[in-house]
Amino acid sequence: MVDAGHDRSAGAFPEFVGRERELTALTAALDPGPALVVVEGEPGIGKTRLLDEALARLPDCTVLWAGCPPLTEPFTLGAIVDGVRRLSPEGPGVGLGPAAGALRPLFPEWADRLPAPLEALEDARATRHRQFRALTELIGALGVDVLVLEDAHWADAATLELLLTMASSGAGDLSMVVTYRPTELPDDSSLRRLTSRPPARTGRLRIELEPLGTAETRQLVGAILGTDQPVSDRFAAFLQERTDGVPLAVEECVRLLRDRGDLVRREGRWSRRVLEELEVPATVRDSVLERVARLAPEARAVLEAAAVLSEPSREQLLVEVARLSAGTAPDAVASALASGLLRETAPGRFAFRHGLDAQAVGEAVPASRWRQLHGRAARALADSEPSAVARLSRHYREAGDVEAWCTHAEAAAELALQSGDDLRAVTMLMQLLTSTEHPVERRTRLARRLGDAAFFGVAALGELADEVASTLREVLADPRLPQSERGELRLLMSRMLWRAGRKRTAFDEVEAAVADLGDRPDLACLAMCNLALPVAPEWPASRHLEWLRRATDLVDRAASPLASVALGTTRPTALLMLGEEAGWEAAAELSNQRVTGPREQRDLASGLTNVAEASLPWGRYDATRRILRAAADCAAETGYRRLFDTVHGVEACLSWYTGAWQGLEESVEALATSEDTELHERLQARQLLGLLEMVAGSRAAAERRLGEVAHEHSRLGAVDPVVTLAPTALARLRLEDDVPDAALQWTAPVVETIARKDVWLWATDVAPAHVAALIGTGSTAAAEAFLGDFVEGLGDRDAPAPAAAVTVCRGLLAEAAGDHRRAAALFEEAERAWAAMSRPYDELLAAERRGRCLLAVDPAGAAAVLTDTETRLRTLGARWDADRVARLLRRHGVEVTRTWRRGPRGYGDELSPREREVLELVARGMTNREVASVLFLSPKTVGRHLGAAMRKLGVSTRTAAAMAAAEAGMIAAPERSPH
Repeated sequence: MVDAGHDRSAGAFPEFVGRERELTALTAALDPGPALVVVEGEPGIGKTRLLDEALARLPDCTVLWAGCPPLTEPFTLGAIVDGVRRLSPEGPGVGLGPAAGALRPLFPEWADRLPAPLEALEDARATRHRQFRALTELIGALGVDVLVLEDAHWADAATLELLLTMASSGAGDLSMVVTYRPTELPDDSSLRRLTSRPPARTGRLRIELEPLGTAETRQLVGAILGTDQPVSDRFAAFLQERTDGVPLAVEECVRLLRDRGDLVRREGRWSRRVLEELEVPATVRDSVLERVARLAPEARAVLEAAAVLSEPSREQLLVEVARLSAGTAPDAVASALASGLLRETAPGRFAFRHGLDAQAVGEAVPASRWRQLHGRAARALADSEPSAVARLSRHYREAGDVEAWCTHAEAAAELALQSGDDLRAVTMLMQLLTSTEHPVERRTRLARRLGDAAFFGVAALGELADEVASTLREVLADPRLPQSERGELRLLMSRMLWRAGRKRTAFDEVEAAVADLGDRPDLACLAMCNLALPVAPEWPASRHLEWLRRATDLVDRAASPLASVALGTTRPTALLMLGEEAGWEAAAELSNQRVTGPREQRDLASGLTNVAEASLPWGRYDATRRILRAAADCAAETGYRRLFDTVHGVEACLSWYTGAWQGLEESVEALATSEDTELHERLQARQLLGLLEMVAGSRAAAERRLGEVAHEHSRLGAVDPVVTLAPTALARLRLEDDVPDAALQWTAPVVETIARKDVWLWATDVAPAHVAALIGTGSTAAAEAFLGDFVEGLGDRDAPAPAAAVTVCRGLLAEAAGDHRRAAALFEEAERAWAAMSRPYDELLAAERRGRCLLAVDPAGAAAVLTDTETRLRTLGARWDADRVARLLRRHGVEVTRTWRRGPRGYGDELSPREREVLELVARGMTNREVASVLFLSPKTVGRHLGAAMRKLGVSTRTAAAMAAAEAGMIAAPERSPH
C-alpha cells in the first residue's frame, strides 16, 4: 500500500482487537471497489486504526489520505490539497490536460509542471466546478485507488462538494472512505447528502464503531503492555467501566498507570494498585474541554452539574444544581445532549456518556465553584431522595460539610456491607478515617467498623489490606484510645490480616491484643481461640493447647454468644490439627449445633469448613465428608458466596486425596484464578492444579506452579498440613531425577517444622519422600531416626493416613537393607491401608513399590503386580506414574498395551524412530546443533524431539535421557573410548 505519509510504522500501535467483523467488511468493500464507505464514531473509538488495518491488507493500493483539522475557519479544499502534496511532493508527471491549469492557485509550487493558467470566470460556481474537474483529473493521474477523508465533521463546504462531484461523476474505480463524529456534524453539512445518496454502480458500507467490552479491553491492555501475562478480571472490568471501552482512553490510561508505577504483577497476572479513580489522560482531557468550550454558558453549566452529580439524574435536579431559569433550561439541556458529551440513560435521566469526560469537565471547574455545586447537589438530593445516603455522603464530603459527610458515609458503608459490597464499604470508611480529624469516640467507632468490614471483605481487598492495617495502626497509636478499645481494634486488624494471608503478622497482633483485653473477657476469649490454631511455625503444640485451655476457662466468665461460638468453632479445628482425639467429639458437637441469626450462621459455616480441612490429615474421609456436607448446608442458608468458595476448596482437597480426579482440574481452575477467592483457597487451588499437572505428565508446568506456591507459602510464614503437598511433590520430581540431595532441600524444612511443632500427624504426605531422599543420600540412620520420631509422635492415635505412611517408610527401609521380601509385604500392607480409606493414588504408589521389590524375588509375580498397577494408574489419570511403571516393565521384557484416549494413534510412550536417532547422537556427546547438522534438521526441531523423549522417559536432562534409553535397550549403548 502506498499512502500520503500517514504513520503506520511498526510498533506504533498495540495489537488490533475487537473489530474483526468491521475490518473484514471494510476490506471486502475496498477490494476490488469502487465503494463509498462511511465510518462513524465518537472521538478515540478507533476509526483511524480501523482504516490502518484495512489498508494494510491492500499492499498494492495507492491511498490519498486527507485529514480535516479542527480549524475555526477551514482553508478551502485544504485537506485534499495537503493530502495530494504528501502523496506526490514533486508534483504531477506528464499527462494532465489544459483544465489542470485551474490547479495553479492551489499548488503554486508546481507552476512549472502544470498547464498554462486559465482565463478567469465571472461565475464563482463555474470557477469552483473547474477546480473540481482539475482535482478529479489530478487524483486520477496520481493513480489513487482510495481517497480517505478523516474527520469530515470539520471539513469545509468545498471539500464535501468535491466528494459529491466525484461520486456523482463516477471517478473511475476510485473508492472513498469518510470518517466523522455524528455528534459534531453540523445540521447543514453536505456530508448527509453524500451518505444518503450513494453513486450508482458503487458499493456502499456504513460502519458504526461501538466501545469495547470487558474481554476486548483485557485483550487490548495485554497488547499495550506487550506481554503474554494475563490481565486480571478486576483490572479489565475497572478499566472498561472507567473508560467505557473507548480504545484511545484505554491506551492512554494504561500508559499513565504504567508510567506512574500503578500497574503490578500479582500471582502471574497484571493488576492495578488500589485505585478508585483514573487520572484523565491529556489527550482525552483536551478533546473534551475543546468541545465544551464551543458551547453556550448555560449548556456548560448543565455539563458541570452532570459532572458533580456523576450518576444518572433527573433533568430537574440538573437544572437546580446548574441554577438555570425555566426559560433557558430546555435549550441548555438540549445543547449539552447535542454535544455528544451528555446522554439520556433512561427516560428523563441524564449523565455523561463517559466517566472520563465527566472527570475532565469536573477537574476544570475552580475549587470554590466545585464546593458550591456539591452543596447545591446535597441540598437538592436531600429533599428529593433522602435515602440516597451514598450519593449524599459524596456531595457533603466535596462540599466540606464534615458532620453531614460522616453521618451519611457511615450509613452508606453499612448498606454496602449488608448488600455484600465489602470493598465499597471498606473504601468509604478508609476515606472517612484518613481524610479528616475526628473526636476519639467517632474515630474509634469508624476504625471498629472498618476492621469488621475488612475482615469479611478481605478477598476483594488485594493490596488495600495493607493500607487498612496501616490505617488501623495509626488509630492504635492514638494515646487517647482506651485500653480495651485498643485491644478490640488490634484483634479486628489481626482477623483481617489472617484472612488476607498475613498469618504470621496476625498472630503477633492477636497475642499483643490479649494484654489489652483484661476487662473484655468475650474478646479475650476470641483472641485466645485464634492463638490456639497451630499455624505459627515456631510454636510447639503445647503452647497452642495452653491458649485453648485458657480460652475454655474464660468462656463462662465471658458470658457472651460471641465467645461461645468462637470457642465452639475453634476448639475442634485446633484439636484436630494438633492430633488430639478429643477434636472428633468436639466436631460432632459443632455439626449438631443450631443457630438462628445470619452472623451466627456465617460463623458456624466457616467453623465447620475449617474443621473439615483440619480433619484431612487423619485419613477418616467419611467423617470429613459428613462435616463438609453440614458446612455446605449451613453456607447455603447464609447465601454468602465466599463461604461456598471455602467449602469448595476443602472439597477439592478431599477429591485429590480420594482420587476423584475426573473434572477436578476444571473445578479448581475457577478458584485458582478468581480475584474474589481468598488467598488461602486460591493458593490451595493452585497447588492442586500443580499436582494434577504433575500426575498428567506436564512436568515443566507442574514444577513452575508448585514452586510458586511453595515460595508463596514460605513468604507468608504460616504453616498447616495442606502446605506440605507442594514441597513433597517437588521432592518426588527430584527423586525421579535421582538427585536425592535436591529432594532433601524440599522435605527437610517441612520435617523440621513438624518436629518443632510436635504435630506428627502432618507428616503423612512428606514422610515417604523424606525417607527416600535420606536413603538416597546414604543417610539410612537418619531415616530410621526420623521414622522413630514419627512413630513416637503419632502414639496410639486412630489416624489411618499417617499410620499407612509409617508402613510405607518401613518398607523403604527394608528395601534399602536388601530385604525385598519383607519390603514387599510391608508395601502390600500399606496398599490395603490406603485402599481401606479410599486413597487410590497412594495405594497404587505402594503397589508400584511392591512390584519393584518382587522383581528381585518373584519376577512373574512382579510382572502381574506392575501390569495391573500401570493399568490402574493410567485409568486414574496418573500418566506420569503409569509411564514410569511401563518403562520398568519394558526393561524387564513385559509388553505394555497402550491406550490412546484421543488424537491420532502415534508412538504413545515409546520413542519414535526420530527420537531414537536424536538420543543415539546425544549419547555420543553431540550438541543439539551438531545433531541437527547430521540429521539435516534445524536445532529447534532437534530440541523438540529431545524434549518429547525426555518427557516419555521421565527425566529432566538430555544426558539422563540418553542414559535411560540405553539402559532400557531403546538405543544402542555408546561405545566407550579405550583408556
